[in-house]
Amino acid sequence: MQYPVESKNIKLVYDPQAIALEVHVEGSGVVWSWAEGGKLRLGDGTVLPFLAGECQSRACKRGRIEGVQATYTSLRDEKGNVYPFTVDTFVGIDQNTDQLRVQATVTGDAPGNVAALEFPPRMKFEAAEGHGYTVLPRMQGTLVPAGHPIQIINGYIFERDGYMPLYGQVQDGCGYAAIFATPYDARYALAGEEVQPYFISSLGTMSYMREMVFAFFPKGDFNTIAKIYRAYRAERGHLVSLREKIARNPKVEYLIGSPVIHTVAAVHIKEGTHYYDPEHPENNDWCIPFATTADKLRKLKENGLEKAYLHLDGWGYHGYDNLHPDPFPIHEASGGEEGLRALRETCHELGYLYGIHDQYRDYYYDSPGFDIDNAVEYFDGSHFLSDYWYGGAHTFLCSALAPDYVRRNYDEFDRLGLKPDGSYLDVFSVVELDECFNPAHRVTREGCAQNRRHCLDMLSSRGIIPSSEEGIDCVVDSLALCHHTPFHCSSFDAPDKVNVGVPIPLFALVFHDCMVVPWDGIHRRGAWGIACTDSPFLWGLLCGGTVYVGTDFDAEDIAYAKIGLELHAKTALCELVSHEILDESTRKRRTTYSDGTTVYADFDSGEFCITYPDGREVKGRD
Repeated sequence: MQYPVESKNIKLVYDPQAIALEVHVEGSGVVWSWAEGGKLRLGDGTVLPFLAGECQSRACKRGRIEGVQATYTSLRDEKGNVYPFTVDTFVGIDQNTDQLRVQATVTGDAPGNVAALEFPPRMKFEAAEGHGYTVLPRMQGTLVPAGHPIQIINGYIFERDGYMPLYGQVQDGCGYAAIFATPYDARYALAGEEVQPYFISSLGTMSYMREMVFAFFPKGDFNTIAKIYRAYRAERGHLVSLREKIARNPKVEYLIGSPVIHTVAAVHIKEGTHYYDPEHPENNDWCIPFATTADKLRKLKENGLEKAYLHLDGWGYHGYDNLHPDPFPIHEASGGEEGLRALRETCHELGYLYGIHDQYRDYYYDSPGFDIDNAVEYFDGSHFLSDYWYGGAHTFLCSALAPDYVRRNYDEFDRLGLKPDGSYLDVFSVVELDECFNPAHRVTREGCAQNRRHCLDMLSSRGIIPSSEEGIDCVVDSLALCHHTPFHCSSFDAPDKVNVGVPIPLFALVFHDCMVVPWDGIHRRGAWGIACTDSPFLWGLLCGGTVYVGTDFDAEDIAYAKIGLELHAKTALCELVSHEILDESTRKRRTTYSDGTTVYADFDSGEFCITYPDGREVKGRD
């Protein structure tokens, strides 16, 4: 049976028995429709299509959402075996917003039964080359033109394939934004150029209703998709601006127009790890004394760097990525407590801020207080084990316990008189969310995100600038600074890496005025997450970020970096309103900020032009 449902600008025709949907958008000739129907995937790999079960449906209304409720029972596998699961679905249009709302609840499953729910079905996408594209939240953002293959790593939401719980498609100007309204156990997969959303279990079961929201528009582009999501977050109170973060923690204001200096104090790489160099042992153990770093900062000040935020790696007893969450005492060969205290004082004398690298996920077996009962425990009672990083064998600290270690360690900084101005809690805003089955500290993925935010908020409550690695949506509200938000490339750091798809600042279009992001390098091509053909400095200008400054920058380098620092100082609190691709090669770009500032960049010639609201232009070639 077909059910028609209409709102002011949207009309859909839905047949729940066939799981067939058509969406007609007022003012557009494009009709969006579903591909093959929904299904459950079980833990043993069995697939249960909804179409192989029984369906009961009726028209219904949930508040202001008019639609169709359909229940699927007696689901069968390909051999005809019947399973005891029930899937209740609802497909409707919100009469206030014109948005399509799709909900599904699975019942009857025991822990470990159901691995994934594939519903709603993916939207068909048959745009000819040159007539459309797919927008994915891979890192900063990717546009994939119609007719081109799409590549992802794993499709995880709140990881590098999904900085934001969002994707979309555009055909001949008509498009949609797809939002995972229940994002914490969400994923997406690809079937050609079609995007299949799906949801995985939480602590072993499909224990709650899963929902997606689709917002259609008759005319627009990837900017429209970004702004739909920005408005979605703002309406729910989850668009915390830098202004609000400054009001809570005034020290955050210092970051505006401030460069970031990233350096390291000490390195100790254990034998047997990925990075251990048996042929050059000097690469496995070395340090830069705190006093040497202080001298370099004084030189930067002499060369004209008025303000800066120092990010210091490897200050702990064994250096970088060792012993966490028990890194004390301070690395002795680098200068110990007195040396770090002197470096901190030097920063403040120069008018700089001092921040540190810290870690509360990787849980090292040789840390003084290690106890396997504190680790993330999987469904089968096992624990993660890796010896990839410098410090050797580690598992994962359960996020429920992380705030206790943060509180203890920053009490210790206070006791030592070494309180940092900022702290970088490593990987909290890049790696997948953990769930823990240990009954003493069970944690869902959503709970993991809450625990990570708790750690970051604890820093803010102490007047410490909170930062982490990249721009994962679910912790942005608690971040003031992140290391980078670069693009999805053929590799992360190979010298010949290329863009995978067309890079777009999707994340910045949503969050530019909510956090500070430094961008690598001046007068160079390529960087971590930046293609070998691209200038990271130009991307920094286009995305409105601040600038990384090296400890070896001379006066000329600093003067050049100040172009980006001035732009950041003037636009950090402004929304990034739009980003334009100006030619078919996609190499000429222009961004516009809410104060009227525009930035033009040509990635082939390296030319750029910043135009401020008063008409002043700053031109150059990187």
